[in-house]
Amino acid sequence: MKNRLAAILMAVLLLIYLVLVFDRGVLLIQTGDPIAIVMGVALFVLPVIAAWAIGRELLFGARTEKLVHILDEEGGLPVDDLPHRASGRPLREAADADFPQYKAEVEAEPLSWRAWFRLGLAYDASGDRKRARAALRESIRLYRDGERKPA
Repeated sequence: MKNRLAAILMAVLLLIYLVLVFDRGVLLIQTGDPIAIVMGVALFVLPVIAAWAIGRELLFGARTEKLVHILDEEGGLPVDDLPHRASGRPLREAADADFPQYKAEVEAEPLSWRAWFRLGLAYDASGDRKRARAALRESIRLYRDGERKPA
């Protein structure tokens, strides 16, 4: 819940920022000076890119949260029995030792969003955030593809 509130706060702050920046962009464009016009256009484009990136991350978070709830209800989430550091992160060596079972699960069922999701959690526990996000994105894609197929 704390992460969700932080994300909402960031989105509200971004909205306020966008309104103020767009206002400055309009003022710069209205001056008629070519350099000011270029700066004004940049003030429109760059915040839109930032808003898109934040929106994409919020959507990713909402979709992964949905899949966590489904797996939790099914009892399909991995048991977190790894030893942890004081920071709460699992010890990498212990996470790496558990990793092969999740990789094998994906190799056995490459179209299972559940297997890909658990692999993403295993990557995250091992400290490989880039691969964790890629596996979670694949899990989301497979889940969404499965929703679109007729029963």
